[in-house]
Amino acid sequence: MSSLKIGSITIPPELEAEMTPAVRGFVGLLLGQIAKLEARIEELERQVKGKMPQNSSLPPSTQHPHNRPQPPKRKSKKKRGGQPGHEKHERPLIPTNECDDVQKLRPTECRRCGTKLSGSDPEPLRHQVWELPEIKPIVTEYQRHRLACPCCGEKSCADLPPGVPQGQSGPHLMAFVALLMAYYRQSKRRTADFLGMLLGQPCCPALTVKLQNQVTQALRPSYQELAAELPTQEHLNIDETGTKEAGGKAWLWTFVARAFTVFAVRATREATALGVFLTEKFHGIVTCDRAKMYWQVGRLQWCWAHLKRDFQAMIESGDKRAKWQGERLRAATCELFEHWADYRHGRISRAALVRRMAPVRRKVERLLLRGTQCGHAGTRGTCRELYEHRPWLWTFLRHEGVEPTNNAGERSLRHAVIWRKLSFGTQSAAGSRFVETMLTVIETCRQQNRNVFTFVTTAVESHLNHQSAPSLLPRV
Repeated sequence: MSSLKIGSITIPPELEAEMTPAVRGFVGLLLGQIAKLEARIEELERQVKGKMPQNSSLPPSTQHPHNRPQPPKRKSKKKRGGQPGHEKHERPLIPTNECDDVQKLRPTECRRCGTKLSGSDPEPLRHQVWELPEIKPIVTEYQRHRLACPCCGEKSCADLPPGVPQGQSGPHLMAFVALLMAYYRQSKRRTADFLGMLLGQPCCPALTVKLQNQVTQALRPSYQELAAELPTQEHLNIDETGTKEAGGKAWLWTFVARAFTVFAVRATREATALGVFLTEKFHGIVTCDRAKMYWQVGRLQWCWAHLKRDFQAMIESGDKRAKWQGERLRAATCELFEHWADYRHGRISRAALVRRMAPVRRKVERLLLRGTQCGHAGTRGTCRELYEHRPWLWTFLRHEGVEPTNNAGERSLRHAVIWRKLSFGTQSAAGSRFVETMLTVIETCRQQNRNVFTFVTTAVESHLNHQSAPSLLPRV
């Protein structure tokens, strides 16, 4: 008697002989279900192991450096560093009259015969050494006298001058602490250690929390002014990434305009978060990935860098038909990027770009239409979605100023993602407001080539003086 075997499970013949037909059929049904589950588990494990930043939406930071694929080009045999004959780079000397101290060094005797020497060299060799000054905090004491009235005896105390904080930290110190935590990504404890060890400024982690809340309050009007401008923009790059708030899930959104960027930490990734910032007044174009919460905008440019990774996933799916489809779509994508690079670097005009893209567009759309009939379910679904919304692939050809990728949005998130990995998110809503406000100020100042420390200090000084906060809107 042949044994009952399905998948990796085999029923011994002697045990099978004792089964009634009904039990045998039931056991066969169970073994069939187990075999299907094993196959499904094997497929899912293969998909998880095969997912990399090169063929999915996983960020590059999730891949261990040792697991990254080797570059296709051969490693150079040259040693690291500057090569023989390369142009010399050195710090230029500053004018002598700008030096804090000048030491004139003269030899006392001839190095050959020992004869005494005198006089001065009209063009001496100049050697400058840069050094840090002794860092010592500037402490100002305000003595508030309380004087009694000679008539009624009531005591009156002098008020602090305008701009003097109620606490013991001045505006420069507040701004510096905020930038240490936000721009330089230091923890609160390390920030306190830095202030005490190198600056001689007594500080503890609790004080850094107090200062970050004060800086947030000072910068919040500037942040809200930028957020109110988002619906008026003609084009935005939008992206989002996961984070944590008080141990729960949250999402960090970024809205990148031409001259400013707005960050926001929200508890949801749904389209409601978009509606809060864009509102019904927004009639511009959004460059984004294929996430469905963006579809409500209706005027999209899908990121071709994301699409290239989708096509790479088709190639690596293990299905021959999907591989054929993915290879041709990826080749067309590379051709698209070549034409775009020529246009971006000024080698061709916009009219030439549109002309060159016409055959690429026809090729891509034909491949997508063919892919809707592919036997591989994942490839079929991706091609169907892309073909049904194919106008969103070519918005950059119809509107000048729109790029085919969402690189601007992803670049703006890079600093935030590193900060999140170091801090594990925020512990409160107040911490989230600090994060989104500081990220907005930092990235916007970078876009506008402004000094972020100067801006934050000015904002804190204005807040202490009960004046209007400085604006981050683009200067006309």
